[in-house]
This record gives sequence, structure tokens and C-alpha cells, in this order.
Amino acid sequence: MSDIKTLEEADVSGKRVLVRVDFNVPLKDGEVSDDTRIKAALPTIEYLVGNGARVILMSHLGRPSGNGFEEEFSLRPAARRLSELLGKSVVFATDTVGPDAQAKAASLANGQVLLIENLRFDKREKKNDPTFSEELAALGDVYVNDAFGAAHRAHASTAGIAAFLPAYAGYLLSKEVSTLGSMLENPKRPFVAILGGSKVSDKIKVIDALIDKCDTLIIGGGMCFTFLLAEGKEVGTSLKEEDWIERAAATLLRAKDAGVDILLPVDVIAADAFSEDAATVTVSADAIPSDMMGLDIGPETAKLYADAIAGANTVFWNGPMGVFEMKAFESGTKAVAEAVAENAEADTIIGGGDSVAAVNKFDLGSKMTFISTGGGASMELVQGEALPGVEALR
Repeated sequence: MSDIKTLEEADVSGKRVLVRVDFNVPLKDGEVSDDTRIKAALPTIEYLVGNGARVILMSHLGRPSGNGFEEEFSLRPAARRLSELLGKSVVFATDTVGPDAQAKAASLANGQVLLIENLRFDKREKKNDPTFSEELAALGDVYVNDAFGAAHRAHASTAGIAAFLPAYAGYLLSKEVSTLGSMLENPKRPFVAILGGSKVSDKIKVIDALIDKCDTLIIGGGMCFTFLLAEGKEVGTSLKEEDWIERAAATLLRAKDAGVDILLPVDVIAADAFSEDAATVTVSADAIPSDMMGLDIGPETAKLYADAIAGANTVFWNGPMGVFEMKAFESGTKAVAEAVAENAEADTIIGGGDSVAAVNKFDLGSKMTFISTGGGASMELVQGEALPGVEALR
């Protein structure tokens, strides 16, 4: 982070400060149903308000078509929730770079906050169109990127705009990059990494990167079955990637050569259908019935994984152990979440995405050292890839 200018270095008093935030939040019945990401942006917003800036916030939400306003993707509910959290009114612009946004940005008083409408209502945002970057930049005097969750995207508001304004990192972005960076460069050992999720193909670069860094790698979720196949086990109708079996086998060998322990399930909870009320059976990982699929790690595996986590001084976790959204298959993910939470001595880092949802579901967030707001961005950082939204600030 040393070559990136941070918020405190900016002269913000009386300036229009354009802040890219990540308000890509879930909505239910027109209200924000999980405000984690909005809360994560508060330190930066409150610093700017307290220092007399005229704060102009911009974000995307969901995946609109890019052809103009779509009610279901409006940021208005986010503006209402932010207003409640700040305890002051937030001005809302009904367009992004149009007349309403321009007029409201121009008439802001010091300490006021404006949120402009969804960036992705304009298809030029995702194309990183320089004209759109310039139109956004015209709304402000200073640019601050605090949207780590979108930092792996080279979009107009995350990368392009930095060419037109003095650019700084907000508190959240700074903390994400420095925390994940220090975990990878200088972890307290033993370093235990836990990876879940459905596909080996999605996580192979992360697995490769972590084998070079960690002491133990725990694997769960749907991708464990491709590894079990690589060990010569039968997995029934479980999720598997036939064309990745050879690569999985090579990965197991590479870990062994590197002295890294890879832990795979020794038992699983198998079901006759992908459904909440399916008939289930707990079986050894090498005895999954041919007409059943594994949907969670079993109790023996949960204990094995919890024991490994208990001995760690650094824990990085990304991805659930099973289909934790269904009550019948949540116990493995819950056991891992509890084991991470119970290790109070370790630096425990939750790497975004479904792991955050799981930690929140089991109400364990307060017991983790650090919870990343960016699933994709944190994975790319772990893989050693440059993030366009961070590079643009250098």
C-alpha cells in the first residue's frame, strides 16, 4: 500500500469528493435486507463529512441491462438506509451523470452527502468508457475508491476515473489490501487455509497460490468430490468435474512435495436429491452410494477440520463446506465457522462471498479478526493478480 495515497493525504475541506463505494446490497420488498456493505463504508464517509467535504457517492447494484433506469436495481433504498445509519439526510440523484446528478452535486453544502443512481444503468460503466469516466469526474474535485468488492473490475468508476482526478484509497480499501497482503506475505504459523465452493476450476489458482503459502489446506464443498475421484474414490452422483480429475491429482502431489497437508473429507452427508427434505445418510467418503450425492461434510470430517483449525495461528477461509443454505446440510459449514470463531489466538480472515453469509447466518462475525467485503477481489489478490481498482491509485 505504500505507493498508494490514502484518504488523510487528501485536502477535502470544501471539495466535492467523489467516492466509489460498494452498495451492491440485497434488497427485499424495496428495503435493504443486509446492510453490511453500507456499514463498511461508514468510516470513510464519516471522515469526509467531519472534515467538511461535499460527499458524492457512486455505486452499482445488481446486473441491470445497461439501457437506463430499472426500478428493481435502483439505489434509492440504499440511500434511505445510509441516511438512517448516518443520522442525517442523504440527497439522492435520480440519474448518474445527467441533469439531476449535475445540479445536486453543484449545490451540495460542506458536510452534505449525495448518492447518485446506479452506475450500471449506463452500459459505458462496465466498458470502462473514457467519456463516461470523464463525465463522472466532472461531478467532483477529488476521487476516493473505497469499493474493494469491485476493485477487481476495470470499470469507469473503479479504474478509468483515476486518470481525471487526484485519486486516493478510502479506509475500507486500504484495510482490505493491507490485511490480505500481510496475511499472504508474512502469516503467523501454522497457517491453515480453508477452501470450499462448488468447482475446482473456479478455485484452482487460489489452491495453487495457497499451497505456496500455507501449512495445511482444508478442502470442502462440491469441489472436494473431484479431489476424492483423483484419489480413486467413488462419489456417486455428487458434483464432479471429470476433466479436472487429473489436475486435482497433480495438485495433491504438488502439495505433498511442498510439505503441505491437504485435508479432504473422510465422511459425508449424502442425499438422494438436491433438496431440503431429501432422504440423507452419513457415509464414509469412500462409500457414497452410486445413486446419492454428497451435500455436506460429515461429523468425523467436521471434527478433523476443527482440530486443524484449533492449532492454527493464521486462518483464511473462503467457501462453504456444503449446501449450508439448507438446514439439512448446514452442519459442516457451521462446525467450521464455530472452530474459526473459537480460535481467539489466531488471525482469522474470512475471504468474502458465501463464507461471510455463513458467518452472519451463525452470528459469529464479531469473533473474526477480519471479514473481507470482496469475494472475487479477495480471491484475485490471494492469487497474486493485480486489481485494476488498486492499480489505478498507484
